[in-house]
Amino acid sequence: MGLKMRAGHQGTGPGAITPDGCAVELYSRLPVGDEPDIIAGAVPAGAHILELGSGVGRMTHPLLERGCTVTAVDESPEMLERVRGARTICSPIEKLDLGERFDAVLLASFLVHTGDEEVRRGLLRTCVRHLADGGCVLIQREGEDYHTNVPRERVDPSGFTLRIVSSEPVGDGTNSVHAEYEFPDATWTQTFRARLLTKEEFEAALGEVGLRVDEYLTEDRIWVRAVVAGPGPTA
Repeated sequence: MGLKMRAGHQGTGPGAITPDGCAVELYSRLPVGDEPDIIAGAVPAGAHILELGSGVGRMTHPLLERGCTVTAVDESPEMLERVRGARTICSPIEKLDLGERFDAVLLASFLVHTGDEEVRRGLLRTCVRHLADGGCVLIQREGEDYHTNVPRERVDPSGFTLRIVSSEPVGDGTNSVHAEYEFPDATWTQTFRARLLTKEEFEAALGEVGLRVDEYLTEDRIWVRAVVAGPGPTA
């Protein structure tokens, strides 16, 4: 029996669709960008990483190749079936409590922008709960024009077209985003809710759970390394 679709989320196209509207087959096809290099460069060599929302392992597998040990967590068993070489755990992220601590916790895929603020707090608390002393949380944020530069499209060199068709306010600071992925042999769509977070709002959300920004890892501030709040400057 499938998991219940999250409110405001849906997906179409061939194959299994996860509760947040992601298509398993689509994510198996998406190429790997520079994210694994950004992550590997921000953690100690051979780091033990807890990857929250691993999906099919698009970043898991390159991180393993770079010498990291990865525990991959996702709420979709169909996604986790595609992961190779890593320990896998099927669970909603916001409810996860392994009783273990890791050198780094990874929260990518713009999950910090979930439309539900309580879910966001749960995600970030899970990060803190699993962080070893001196460890870090690596978070992927939306770009600053994510919701204003619409519609937009990008033709990927690997042969598919990604379109962000619309981003419409639905109240309480949340937008409904509609995306299309067109391949020569198949098309997938995803509709999801995302909460707009300015840099200041994002940093305040970290502060709610006892985290602070250690460094913005990319010039566009999309990738962030956060640490447990305490003495020391923030970047």
